[in-house]
Amino acid sequence: MGIPAWIWFVIAAVALVAGLGLLAADRAKEGSRNRERMRWAELRGWQFAEEDERLPRQWSGGAIGYFGAQVAVNVVAGSTFTSDGRRPVFIFDIETEGQIPAVVVAVRCNRVHETPLEMWLSSVPFQRQGMPEMLGPIGQRYAFADDSEGARKVITQELVDAADSLGGDVGVAWLENEWVLASVAPNAGPSRLERLLRDLGEIADIVDPFDEEYNNAPTPGRHWEAEAADDVEPQA
Repeated sequence: MGIPAWIWFVIAAVALVAGLGLLAADRAKEGSRNRERMRWAELRGWQFAEEDERLPRQWSGGAIGYFGAQVAVNVVAGSTFTSDGRRPVFIFDIETEGQIPAVVVAVRCNRVHETPLEMWLSSVPFQRQGMPEMLGPIGQRYAFADDSEGARKVITQELVDAADSLGGDVGVAWLENEWVLASVAPNAGPSRLERLLRDLGEIADIVDPFDEEYNNAPTPGRHWEAEAADDVEPQA
């Protein structure tokens, strides 16, 4: 004896309601994240944009390449002080196929890193197409770079210790172009992002020691305005 048609109708209706409920929950969570990030930016005197399609294109390594970031959302831009001076920063969620898999924090150095370097937690399934060569373990992480000789000059014990202190929720930290970046879980709030900014600032100081040229670093907000015209203009 077959199942009555009305039962299938009830099952379909329940599935529809459940799907709509999950969608509403996702939108509420995204709205909460958006408001929280905006308030944080206002408190710090930083800039905020809901979306920027071009920002993730500055990088191809680390979490950007792993998750295939399509757009940056809930973007904050400003600058932070480190022991070696003030450095511009970005904080943004990466969005892929409508989902937000991670938050990326980026601290700018004064010079371009000659050797791109990725430092992944061993517990993360980090393999992806175009992955750099694995150099081996460094502290609690594995190092990846296509230029092994150049990378070994960068990987000092000081850098290893700083990378170890990032925390188990930071899947990857990496050096690319003139930036030090890291990704953290998407539910990371402002207090966690503040700590990560400080930790990345320490790494920036290690790999890019201060020099007098950095006295001309842009003030919060002006960094975005100056460079956004060609590279990272926020799309509110």
